[in-house]
Amino acid sequence: MAGPNVIESEEHVMKMAKHIKVITTKLGLPLIFKSSFDKANRTSFKSFRGPGMAEGLKILEKVNAAYDLPIVTDVHESTQCEAVGKVADVIQIPAFLCRQTDLLVAAAKTSRIINIKKGQFCAPTVMVNSAEKIRGAGNQNVMVCERGTMFGYNDLIVDPRNLEWIREANCPVVADITHSLQQPAGKHLDGGGVASGGFRELIPCIARTAVAVGVDGIFMEVHDDPLSAPCDGPTQWPLRHLEELLVELIAIANVSKGKQKFEIDLTPFRD
Repeated sequence: MAGPNVIESEEHVMKMAKHIKVITTKLGLPLIFKSSFDKANRTSFKSFRGPGMAEGLKILEKVNAAYDLPIVTDVHESTQCEAVGKVADVIQIPAFLCRQTDLLVAAAKTSRIINIKKGQFCAPTVMVNSAEKIRGAGNQNVMVCERGTMFGYNDLIVDPRNLEWIREANCPVVADITHSLQQPAGKHLDGGGVASGGFRELIPCIARTAVAVGVDGIFMEVHDDPLSAPCDGPTQWPLRHLEELLVELIAIANVSKGKQKFEIDLTPFRD
């Protein structure tokens, strides 16, 4: 799953979809195109949020029609799910909302695939219950996504053990290799206020780790001009380096046995 964090314009989203599809098709990787129509949980009231649901869904429909790409986008309110489910192939539940029963049930009732991001404040085992809420509403199409854990204030860490423990949810596991490098509200702005910073340079580190451990998918935000991105610029991966990183991740996946359980024999060793 890859694309710009938020829909900046129809022209920009179409450009990004075109270039990302060319790369993933060349590498033989299935792509679900990602972009958000509304970033409702921005740090500041003044921050850019996107075009809104009505306009954003029209743009995402055009991406699907032009490039035959499945779409993933996020919802923040139960009332959005029905309309989003008519356009998106995957409905994403934001990390802050991963335990909101009404939202999970409303998303599940669309019968779309539901990708639940693990809350930064949650143990991986919490996702067992979140996934079960989707199934309990009659939808077996669920996956869970690791996106880091709060480490004090203004910082996240990625615990590779979570990529194993989160499998208790009994569904596909996705690693968000970009949001997990955020520093929430950790960037002080000139003139006052804060915004989210991040460690873009560590995205390959987290990506390599996740693929070696054995995840089922990667979620990443990609931008052609990250320094000018209106949202989460510090943790969007440069489009110019996307193919290079994916080639390496494919190579790691091809040699890793991360998805295979290691059978440990604790009987006494004998000569």
